[in-house]
Amino acid sequence: MKKNVIEIENLKTYFDISKGFLKSGKNSIKAVDDISFEIEAGKSLGLVGQSGCGKTTTARSITMLEEKTDGDIRFFDQNQNMMTSIDGLSEDQIKSFRRDVQMIFQDPYEAMNPRWTIRDTILEPLIIHNIGTNQERELAVVEILQTVGLTPPENYLSRYPHELSGGQRQRVAIARALIMKPKFVICDEPTSMLDVSIRISIMDLMVSLAKDLNVSYLYITHDLAVARYMCDRIAVMFSGKIVELAETEELLKNPIHPYTKRLISSIPVPDPTYERKVYEITKQDLEYIENLSDNKDELYDTGNQHYVSTDKIKGLL
Repeated sequence: MKKNVIEIENLKTYFDISKGFLKSGKNSIKAVDDISFEIEAGKSLGLVGQSGCGKTTTARSITMLEEKTDGDIRFFDQNQNMMTSIDGLSEDQIKSFRRDVQMIFQDPYEAMNPRWTIRDTILEPLIIHNIGTNQERELAVVEILQTVGLTPPENYLSRYPHELSGGQRQRVAIARALIMKPKFVICDEPTSMLDVSIRISIMDLMVSLAKDLNVSYLYITHDLAVARYMCDRIAVMFSGKIVELAETEELLKNPIHPYTKRLISSIPVPDPTYERKVYEITKQDLEYIENLSDNKDELYDTGNQHYVSTDKIKGLL
């Protein structure tokens, strides 16, 4: 039976900005504008799109680091064995939610206290959530460092973030998230700041950990090639909206939305003789999408669990 670990319904996150010194009132920036998706337990969803499209704001809204404007966010509460909305959670329920939902940030150095050792950094969540005895916590830190490939652990426990390479710091960030044994992890472009030679090892690590620990991922990236490697499904985001959603291979082989086609045409090809064909979006392309369905509020199902937005998206041309 299908069991979801997270369900997002009509999520909106708007930010108010003043019109200016000589003008009264406020305008709203629709960072996340009415998006919906779900992630099945043990599966991964890639959220792709250009910088500024709302990917990170979506992640921060889900983890309650940013206050949502509207919509519903439901997570699987293991204590109640049911999907539970984050609205109106008690203090104990919020603590349980934060234990089950973790986030790996884009810049591991910025996400760590430079005055804390690696031991203290990974130990912190166990102390906050009062998990285990002091001896059990120390053993857990050693075990998770071994799991993420930082061996021997004794060489890293007393080090500080600036004494590690970028790849090692990212492994520490992964270890800190996974030591809580969460069911759902949001990865905000965790390999974008790493050398290409290191990226594949980090991605392989995350894929293997997902299988071993039955972790579900929301993997945020602007790189469709990375999303293809990491994710079971891909949601394409543009200007605060999800414009296309499908199984990974289905979306890459049969893109429908013009913006998705443009993203795919920009994927780097490691062949110096390859002549790239830039996909140019035309007015006819947009009109075709708009005419697929009269219901502009929901994604249109084209078949094979392939959904596309028929809403008119300004700025594509």
